[in-house]
Amino acid sequence: MGKIITIKDIAKVANVSVTTVSFVLNNKGEKMGISSEVIKKVLKIAEEMNYRPNMIASSLRTGKTRSIGLIVEDISNQFFSDFAKVIEREAIRSNYRVFYCSTSGDDARAVELVDSLLQANVDGYIITPTVGMKSTIDRLIDLQRPVVLIDRYFEDQNVSHVVLDNLDGAYTATRYFLEKGFKKIGFVTNLRELVQMQLRKQGYIDALNEVELYDKSRILELDYHITEEERIEKICDFLNTVTDIDAVLFSTNYLLLAGLQSFKKLGLKIPKDKAVISFDDHDSFRLHSPAITVLSQPIEEMGKKTVELLMMQMEDKAKFKVQKEKNKGNLIIRESV
Repeated sequence: MGKIITIKDIAKVANVSVTTVSFVLNNKGEKMGISSEVIKKVLKIAEEMNYRPNMIASSLRTGKTRSIGLIVEDISNQFFSDFAKVIEREAIRSNYRVFYCSTSGDDARAVELVDSLLQANVDGYIITPTVGMKSTIDRLIDLQRPVVLIDRYFEDQNVSHVVLDNLDGAYTATRYFLEKGFKKIGFVTNLRELVQMQLRKQGYIDALNEVELYDKSRILELDYHITEEERIEKICDFLNTVTDIDAVLFSTNYLLLAGLQSFKKLGLKIPKDKAVISFDDHDSFRLHSPAITVLSQPIEEMGKKTVELLMMQMEDKAKFKVQKEKNKGNLIIRESV
């Protein structure tokens, strides 16, 4: 193995003090009055020498690990993986690393993950909370740990969050069906108490109530923890039972993935037999024939804002004020309606 490069080695090559190197590598060069020429020189030498900071030593010295804990529902879901890419990129720009964790919607698992990250002494938390995670978030707040929630939140909890305007998104998608002449619109969602799912359901109901077309029999609510095969079968049963449905809004991309397989089993053609819109995009939706219309979330903007809010908290917790960001979705028109 090669020699581990230290800041002393960089200081020697750059012909500056160890303190100067430390300030530059910790993004404090300008603040400490170090010239831009010296900053560029030190950074260039550090890169050429393939310098990697000793995180343990840094943590002992500063009390910070320069790490972020990212807890999401399912990192394999494209929405969360795309979100994670933005968060990691933005974190790296601020010299932070990211630990990824998935809860699979399990409350006990979520608590275990938070406990593990507390033991690892991460500097901040970005969390997609499970249904029963409110008390765990409260605990982090009591411990004065920087926290930002994404995708969902608890309505009576004063914590920063970055989410989609889910009510408006479902309303917009349903209105689009109505404008295209569809009147018997179904809704496939999860049977969960999560705020974003409740708002999506309400947006769908509101749009139909406006034109007096709401029929609760056209809603299918599925248990989150059932298997993919069970989802497919239940969607098949639903469409075989409520036969007059001419369009379907799916509240998540993974539900539509199951829905597409259900359509195939039933021999239904999109959009000839059923028009389709899904919340959240997926690579396969663009490749599908016909391509699927989606209510897409502005992941790039939301990811950047999430990291920005977390960094603000970590830099000055005392002055930080809770911010609650709600973003409009984008209806991407394709061929499925």
